[in-house]
Amino acid sequence: MASLFDNVVLTGACGGLGQALARELVDRGARVALVGMHAPTLEALVALAPQRCQAYTPDVSDTAAMQAMAGDWMGRFGAPTLVVANAGVAGGFDTGEASDLAVMRRMLEINLLGVATTFHPFLSAMRKRGEPAALVGIASVAGWRGMPGNGAYCGSKAGLIAYLQSLRAELRTSPLTVHTVSPGYLRTALTAGNRFAMPGLMEPEAAARALLRAVASGHEHIVLPRRVGWLSRALSCLPARWHDALLLRQPRKPRAGQPGATPIPGLSAATPAQPASPTERP
Repeated sequence: MASLFDNVVLTGACGGLGQALARELVDRGARVALVGMHAPTLEALVALAPQRCQAYTPDVSDTAAMQAMAGDWMGRFGAPTLVVANAGVAGGFDTGEASDLAVMRRMLEINLLGVATTFHPFLSAMRKRGEPAALVGIASVAGWRGMPGNGAYCGSKAGLIAYLQSLRAELRTSPLTVHTVSPGYLRTALTAGNRFAMPGLMEPEAAARALLRAVASGHEHIVLPRRVGWLSRALSCLPARWHDALLLRQPRKPRAGQPGATPIPGLSAATPAQPASPTERP
């Protein structure tokens, strides 16, 4: 029986957590399909184990491109034992600004639809193998409750959590397991521009090791780090007005086009952020 980490497909391999996962998997002897948007970063990762790694640069929300990637990988190495849908983007959001509607649409395409298009082309082949295998979706504690100025990201991650719940139920009678990972704050490019408090900030290398350890142990719900989950659940016990009041005191996450915002692949450069509204704090 193959190891869970024998044949791995990893999206978002260029990001902080993605690179940490890729390096950890390569160190464990895995064959890894590295999916991302920055070819030089992927090439550097492939160079760690050229015989066991292959780089791909599709848009994860493009069904045809993801199917082509899956076909090429399985033609080389067969059905994966582990698929990690890690690709994701983040950014502030203001419903009152028309330009931000494109941001929300693109965020949903990558963070939610992109997970389904990542899993889809492998699902049948993984089932046919008839051996234990795992599907991992990287959600967020931000999907547990909406936060001011972060509606697009929170909405995409809440939708992802529900989607993974549905998929898990559907696959209960199969050898496949579904794992929902909810990181808190990781020290990556996605959090570099944050101007608010980030309790429990975790290094991506530590998060990668903890994630793989938890998946191997069969945990279906994984929070990184666990104390952030406890804090989030404690805050959720407050009356909604009190909870909202606490969050409203924090600065907002930068919106697309604002200083500190991270780029969103595929988002038109013609939709820059409008000036901050009066409700946004500096």
